[in-house]
Amino acid sequence: MTLYDTIGQGYTTTRRPDPRIAAQIERALGDAETILNVGAGAGSYEPLGRSVVAVEPSRVMIAQRPAGAGPAIRGYADALPFRDNTFDAATAFLSDHHWPDRAAGLRELRRVARRVVVFQWDEGAGQDFWLSRDYLPGFDRLNASSDGMYGHGRIPNLAALADLLGGGAIEVVPIPWDCRDGFWSAYWRRPEAYLDPVVRNGISVFARLSESEVSDGMARLEADLASGYWAERNAEILALDEIDLGYRLVISN
Repeated sequence: MTLYDTIGQGYTTTRRPDPRIAAQIERALGDAETILNVGAGAGSYEPLGRSVVAVEPSRVMIAQRPAGAGPAIRGYADALPFRDNTFDAATAFLSDHHWPDRAAGLRELRRVARRVVVFQWDEGAGQDFWLSRDYLPGFDRLNASSDGMYGHGRIPNLAALADLLGGGAIEVVPIPWDCRDGFWSAYWRRPEAYLDPVVRNGISVFARLSESEVSDGMARLEADLASGYWAERNAEILALDEIDLGYRLVISN
């Protein structure tokens, strides 16, 4: 059973593609017509109007793919059942940290496609995020462990990830204040959202932290919102329409 067989019920309630991020991904894909999306989940950011095949281990997530989505195969990134250069492009969107062997999975992406596009967070880039800094420091402890956040092999930054793909360009992905895709940092200017368990259920980090740390952190956040301390401490971000929190596209040809 995968993590998302446990936590993935209702995933699409809060995890929907943000059109601005989707447009940046579309540009990165260029003229690729055949796409393999690995760790595809419910199909977010799979481009419309192109031929897409998805690989995803979780039945729960596959069941939430929208009508008309490309076919989905149950499988894992480190053993893709395709010949070399089968696809114009292979993609991974905020998924490779879940793979059983990240390095092997990235090499498989490189093997089966002529272009690789990875959307991921770079721990060494962008502005510090107040949620981990002030309320959930366990996030940084998990990510800094020798095995990485999910125990599948830590990759220190996206430059190292690009090296595993044979090199590539790295683009900043700014996160809009009203981001529609409810991932970890999406609610950076809407802090009250993190108090909602439905929102937290769509973010795998919360399943990795202890219940006591999450409960204590959310209690402090709620108190700081009520007192005005959160707004005072984070005043510099309240007028921003978008922010660099370390999310990047790695594009390897």
